[in-house]
Amino acid sequence: MSGDSFLDTNVLVYAFDPASPKKRETARALIGGKSWWVSWQVVQEFVHVAFHRFSAPLKHRDLVEYLEVVLWPRCRVFPSLEITRHALRLQKDTGHRFYDCLVLASAEASGAKFLFSEDLQHGRSYGAVQVRNPFREG
Repeated sequence: MSGDSFLDTNVLVYAFDPASPKKRETARALIGGKSWWVSWQVVQEFVHVAFHRFSAPLKHRDLVEYLEVVLWPRCRVFPSLEITRHALRLQKDTGHRFYDCLVLASAEASGAKFLFSEDLQHGRSYGAVQVRNPFREG
């Protein structure tokens, strides 16, 4: 089940953001890669944002197609007690928000080497996963 990378929700969201063309281009390049995973949590968060927070929400049929063609084939981590416990340990040890820790725990469970996210410290490693902020300048 191992892929090189795990994408956080913000990467998927930026791929649709006309207000941030540079971030949109970076996100689309990552999504266009072949070796990445997401979790059920990331899929749910993306669907919520696409329906309720985009300045121009995705049409239902477009969202269904994106889910079926792009996200679902790469969804490799589903809710489990083990992942939730790991996220809770991470939250206790780091003080990060629980949902960020859930993404970290899912990235580790997927076997990814890198978590692409702008929500955590660039370059920091958590177990076998290193955070990379793809939108970081310089």
